[in-house]
Amino acid sequence: MAGRRRWGPAGRPAYGGAPRRAVLAAAVAVTAGAALPGCRSQDEGLGGASPFTGQDDGGDHVLAVKVDNVAAARPQTGLDHADIVYTEQVEAGLSRILAVFASDIPATVGPVRSARESDIELLHQFGRPALAFSGAQRKLLPALEAAPLELLPPARLPDGFVRDGGRRAPHNLYLKARTAARAAPAASAPRDIGFRFGDPPGGGRETREETVGYPAARFTFTWSADRGRWLVVMDGTPARTADGGTRLAPATVVIQHVAVRASRFRDRGGSVTPFTGTVGSGRARVLRDGKAYEARWSRPGPQQGTTFTDPDGQRLPFARGQVWVALVPED
Repeated sequence: MAGRRRWGPAGRPAYGGAPRRAVLAAAVAVTAGAALPGCRSQDEGLGGASPFTGQDDGGDHVLAVKVDNVAAARPQTGLDHADIVYTEQVEAGLSRILAVFASDIPATVGPVRSARESDIELLHQFGRPALAFSGAQRKLLPALEAAPLELLPPARLPDGFVRDGGRRAPHNLYLKARTAARAAPAASAPRDIGFRFGDPPGGGRETREETVGYPAARFTFTWSADRGRWLVVMDGTPARTADGGTRLAPATVVIQHVAVRASRFRDRGGSVTPFTGTVGSGRARVLRDGKAYEARWSRPGPQQGTTFTDPDGQRLPFARGQVWVALVPED
């Protein structure tokens, strides 16, 4: 562990006795941070490798960040450092991203947006991770407060966010990820959430490109043999990082068909907030090494991980590296 920066021992900020719900509802602008690589995971079931990527550096704690994904928010910052990137449906059929970091904490992540009810169920399998988000509607706050999460909105982390003057609100709020990590030393360490990694299985269908859609958004994943990765395209535009223009390119893409239903929440414009269910079972497709593999996913309960199996019921191994999981509505 020598020479690696770990999540520091800094304690939580003082809140001066303010009610937690009021604290969660506020927002603050602040300044930038620095990179924080993690340390080796100690998950025994995966032989010390990261349970999120199958690589050697697993990290010490889990930090999830809710990231904007409308056109005005692109290109995003920090997604190339995430271990796992989830895409999900939000209001008006648009998409949003939940990025999970552990092995490599970048300087900045964003733009950061608000949390949704679906995030609570999805993140429960990680134990008690930290969740950085811009805020949440008032009716959702009690559920967030009761959830097994280390909550990091701007008002609880006044030195952990910064506004980009070159972008318009609300697409200009960025997280200082190392500051966020230090503010949540009790967040869970990476643990087995059901993924398995290894050599390509037999079978599969050769494919150059796969597209998944939401009512008002779509993602295309194009195989690059040169890079050995899937190049991401969002709404017809190649997805790149804001700092340098590197293409976003996961090693594995999981297309997970899930139940999406209307929740009891609405946004300010009156659009119903969808709830994406990630407990249960259903169809999936795993993209790796230029092939598509049909699969089944299963997650019996909120505290349990999500397993992916082939038609014979065997665990389907992912390619080692970043994983994208597209949570798309059932047909």
